[in-house]
Amino acid sequence: MTNTPRNCRVGVDIGGTFTDIALDLDGALHSTKVLTDYKAPERAILKGVADVAEMAGIALSQIDLLIHGTTLATNALIERRGARTAFVTTEGFRDVLEMRTENRFEQYDLNIVLPAALIARADRFTVRERMNAAGKVLLPLDEASVAAVVAAISEGGYESVAIGFIHAYTNGAHEAAVRDAILKRLPHVSVSISSEVSPQMREFERFNTVCANAYVKPAIKSYLDRLVVSLKEIGVGCPVFMIHSGGGIVSVESASEFPVRLVESGPAGGAIFAADIARRHGLDTVLSFDMGGTTAKICLIENQVPKTAKTFEVARTYRFRKGSGMPISIPVVEMVEIGAGGGSIASIDGMRQIRVGPHSAASEPGPACYQRGGKHPTVTDADLILGKLDPDNFAGGAIPLSVEASRTAMQDEIGAAIGLDADGAAYGTCEMVDENMANAGRVHTVENGKNIADFTMITFGGAGPLHAARLCEKMGISKFLVPAGAGVGSAIGFLRAPFGYESVRSAVFNLSDFDFAEANRLVAAMQAEALGFVEGGLDAAEPVIERTLFMRYAGQGWDIPVPLETETFDARSAEKIAAQFEAEYERFFGRAIEGLDVEIVSWSVKASSPLPPVARVAAVAEGDVVTPAKTRRLFEAAQGAFLDAGIHERDGLKPGDVVKGPAVIVERETSAALTASFKAVVQNDGCLLVTRI
Repeated sequence: MTNTPRNCRVGVDIGGTFTDIALDLDGALHSTKVLTDYKAPERAILKGVADVAEMAGIALSQIDLLIHGTTLATNALIERRGARTAFVTTEGFRDVLEMRTENRFEQYDLNIVLPAALIARADRFTVRERMNAAGKVLLPLDEASVAAVVAAISEGGYESVAIGFIHAYTNGAHEAAVRDAILKRLPHVSVSISSEVSPQMREFERFNTVCANAYVKPAIKSYLDRLVVSLKEIGVGCPVFMIHSGGGIVSVESASEFPVRLVESGPAGGAIFAADIARRHGLDTVLSFDMGGTTAKICLIENQVPKTAKTFEVARTYRFRKGSGMPISIPVVEMVEIGAGGGSIASIDGMRQIRVGPHSAASEPGPACYQRGGKHPTVTDADLILGKLDPDNFAGGAIPLSVEASRTAMQDEIGAAIGLDADGAAYGTCEMVDENMANAGRVHTVENGKNIADFTMITFGGAGPLHAARLCEKMGISKFLVPAGAGVGSAIGFLRAPFGYESVRSAVFNLSDFDFAEANRLVAAMQAEALGFVEGGLDAAEPVIERTLFMRYAGQGWDIPVPLETETFDARSAEKIAAQFEAEYERFFGRAIEGLDVEIVSWSVKASSPLPPVARVAAVAEGDVVTPAKTRRLFEAAQGAFLDAGIHERDGLKPGDVVKGPAVIVERETSAALTASFKAVVQNDGCLLVTRI
């Protein structure tokens, strides 16, 4: 073992199929992938951390910091595998979760099916109470109805309770009182209140968010408690932090209390990873494409910063349309996520068409080629049949793959049903999953008013580089980057993330009678809250404070973000804020509207540690085309035939080397498959810059 290193940090990302581990030892990276253990997810972490520590030649006690992200909360919501949860709300609002916003995400579909409410109607209870929008009590909390609800919850055997009252975002006193009453009688029950989880207006989104928090809280808290204890038992005594959906790092204790903030934690790490690469290469319009074993995630990164939002949707059910998913009202790195990964199962629908996902073979039993009991054909099986994967060198040889098992599963369940051989069925499976992901990318960019062809793709994840070239052909993108360490990109992203937390609250202020003293008190309280969540990770660094107002013209139904430039308000602030709003409104919509009052509806204060400066990667001169040491048959979708493709070990390539497709560039955690229309040039930082020939 070496002496104690100056800096040793570990990033851990639990996905639906693999758990990715990245260890940064004074700038040197060591990484591995371990199959996710669904019964006890911490076991995969313990094995992976021990493996990378051995690779680095250090003792487990020498790890200084562990940063963890996970899709466990997301998967629990998508698969409805949470705690038995009750929802308590204001009398008359029991069916808000069912009624949603009354918008139709597909106007002309007469057979539209709305996603089922997370909490069934039989598990929803009401109490008599009412606040107005200013937080004033209109109807005092009725103690008799509270007692009746507490008794019903006790008899129902609930593990967790969500409480969401009308206008509680302005005054949460009634929610807190009901929580106290429940805990007094049922101290073992987990309770979440909307005024703490998501103090924002719009009751459907707020109610759904607190229900989601309560639904996953017992399982996530139990898991995080086991993880910390297990790490200490094997000698990892360093602090453990969690990355949240907004891309910042918070303590395990904060994550246990508000696990809904972890819903997009793994994908957020991937977006941070892509943003870091964009900064190093000076790219301002980037499409981040992260394809793992279970899901694919697509995110826009503009001016080297991931696009963020204060609400998002989990599990869109209808062609990626907004409104067809489960809304979560928290600060988040905005992306579209679909059930398309290496483990996504292929099937035949009622119209005899191939469909891929959203169901996944995951790590247990896994794709048919893993030989772990999986019988259904998956994307990984299709990739293996088409020559994208080496059966003897998958995951560095740790998981031997069976081509015969893949061909049998593909032929039996896909080919036999529609008259194709195994090769044709695999081709159809890959084309379908690639088209699904291309459609998701198109929808996401169009929703944001962008032309997808203008973007450079940065691809990572175990399956991302395998599908990136074909995806770019479909979307009209002419250039993509495959970073070093792409197979564990999200875990590396955790190591690049700042300590940070964003406090978001709704509080309506009209600029015509702006109460600047009350506004100062509100922002000061929010800043104190945000700093309180990150104080353990700031050290001596001065925190970066970002303040944002969400504003609209009075009477409008939606708002736009307006950066707040001043720290405090005074009597002249209203005029300055109005001018800033009109400038932003004109940028969004082309022109401002005269004669209307302007109002602030929500506020955001984000505190974070400063990002370290990065060195720009120097341009590399294009060198000679590398002659492959070996070849294998690789299916070329554009030609519908197998071609001889060069096989290159990524470790054997040096800056300036050129690899022309068709080719596969192999590394331990992933492989980059190049179609005949692309070539790759190795950059000075080890990235592969892939462009059209």
